[in-house]
Amino acid sequence: MGKAKIDGAVGAAAVDAIAADGFDTASREVRATAVRYLLQVLAERASGNSVEVRVPPFGAVQCIEGPGHTRGTPPNVVEMDARTWLELATGVLAWPDGIAAARIHASGQRADLTGYVPLAGFRR
Repeated sequence: MGKAKIDGAVGAAAVDAIAADGFDTASREVRATAVRYLLQVLAERASGNSVEVRVPPFGAVQCIEGPGHTRGTPPNVVEMDARTWLELATGVLAWPDGIAAARIHASGQRADLTGYVPLAGFRR
């Protein structure tokens, strides 16, 4: 059984609430919804299974076309905390800056979200 899809209006409202009130002020539930929704949008826009994007503890998705994996640790992994993901997805943080600041951990040849983030329609 797959995970339930987050309604676009609900997800966008969570993203907007964080933008308006701040990450630290938002409830854990709002942060989780925003993170999961933006991961869902990424997976829809960059369909595939060659890169796994992880934002513990809230979620992970596989995205970007290319050779996939079926077992064990994927060869292309991008991992970051929730604040970093929200900033990256909305354009507050640029990919190169997140890598340089060690806020984004990327391993593998395809573990690069350049061109996929920020997510259009969510840019701040």
